[in-house]
Amino acid sequence: MFLFISRPMGTLDNRMRAVRDRLGEDFNSKLDELHLNALRTGLVSTADLQEAYRKAREINNNQNRLNLLWLLGIIFFILVATPVFYETISFLLGVRCFLPNNHLVWEATRPISDCEFCKGVSAPLILPNLTREEFARYAYSSRPIIVKKAVANWPAQQQLNYSYIKQLYESVPGSLDDVCQFQHFNSDLKSLRQVFKMSPSRANLSEGAPWFVGWSVCHATVLAELRKLYPRPHFLPVDAEMPSTDFILMGYEQGAVMHLDYIPRLMWQAQLQGNKSWFLTPAPECDHQCQSFFFYVEPGDAVLVDTRIWYHANTIPRGQFSFTVQSEYG
Repeated sequence: MFLFISRPMGTLDNRMRAVRDRLGEDFNSKLDELHLNALRTGLVSTADLQEAYRKAREINNNQNRLNLLWLLGIIFFILVATPVFYETISFLLGVRCFLPNNHLVWEATRPISDCEFCKGVSAPLILPNLTREEFARYAYSSRPIIVKKAVANWPAQQQLNYSYIKQLYESVPGSLDDVCQFQHFNSDLKSLRQVFKMSPSRANLSEGAPWFVGWSVCHATVLAELRKLYPRPHFLPVDAEMPSTDFILMGYEQGAVMHLDYIPRLMWQAQLQGNKSWFLTPAPECDHQCQSFFFYVEPGDAVLVDTRIWYHANTIPRGQFSFTVQSEYG
């Protein structure tokens, strides 16, 4: 038989606390005694103890500083060194831009959105072809806009195609060496030279895999010839600053994957051939306040999207060829 004796819990706690205090006092007493004996022997002085304490603090601080440097080094390697290495290899293999698409660094350093641009937006604003005065109220809005048939009378809609672009670049010496940005997206074509070396059957997709590419037109002669076929959109503000380059996008089916554009101004894009579906989604931090949506543009339409804040992707109907001219204003 076992006999259990109940004691008040408070009494037990008090006894345990008393034992702990007694052990602490004994330890402090022994430490003080050791300290005093060391001082009596003359082997250790107060200055020595202070110096030892200072060195111990420095070692601890240095260790913390070393840990911080290691952490910063790892972050630098992930965000900068790895993309730089990758893009350097791409550059050596024939890509002209040193850092044409460094989305890892851009995404890591982009500012957090306040989500005001996307609240209550569930579709683009669709406008008829309108005058500059009528468009003024929308000119610098972050709301996605489609201006129907705004570029339908451009000569570019009838003349700009793969063959025209190829002949233009091949007729201007050095133009293929003056491509400041080339995007192959999901294609196996890594340069504009490869695009224009395709066989006719691959170029018109009668054989081979779909392809879709985009590039910035930086060569002055090529740009001047292209701009003869398309003017500045008539509805844009007369004082809007325009860049010295335009962007060509052409190809089949694939379109562009979801991304942001890291550009200084608002974007306009003229759909010259083919149809294109756009998919817009807000920044991840805005998912609880805003929504994603699709829209569709046809040949002759102009689309305006602030692609600096709207994540966007494109698709082209199966078998169709899409050709667009894109530029900026602001």
